[in-house]
Amino acid sequence: MLEYMKLILQKVSFDNKLFEKELKKAINSLIGEEVRMLKSWCYEKFGNVYATILNRCFAAFS
Repeated sequence: MLEYMKLILQKVSFDNKLFEKELKKAINSLIGEEVRMLKSWCYEKFGNVYATILNRCFAAFS
């Protein structure tokens, strides 16, 4: 499921609102360790573009 969510996020990364919507869905559908792995991957891949969105979405999982 984690790999599928990564694929979706890559495909929607052209649009910030769509990216945030899909990121929230991914966080809600994954379990603890998967969320931490997704967080690391997202910051590595999209941190320079969507840092604000990532901070907002992952705030509850810090």
